[in-house]
Amino acid sequence: MDQIEITKDIYPVTELKRHTKILIDQAKTNKRPIILTVNGKASAVLMDAETYEEQNRLIMLSSLLLEAEREIMENKTRPADTFFKEFKSARQI
Repeated sequence: MDQIEITKDIYPVTELKRHTKILIDQAKTNKRPIILTVNGKASAVLMDAETYEEQNRLIMLSSLLLEAEREIMENKTRPADTFFKEFKSARQI
């Protein structure tokens, strides 16, 4: 996803009401979220579904990496050969 361009990607919500298809097409084409404002303040974000799904995958991956980093910091690790022995034994491989 590209960086938001404040001169091109911020619109009042009334613009969405008037030009829904144009704004959705813009979000799909440039892969940047559109910030919708109410009374001049950010209120909502519009983005295409593909970019949304990609961001969700990245968030999930980041969560897994963060959990792994915590386990490393807390010395909750074990040698790989030990892990693979336990893994094979548990699955009767």
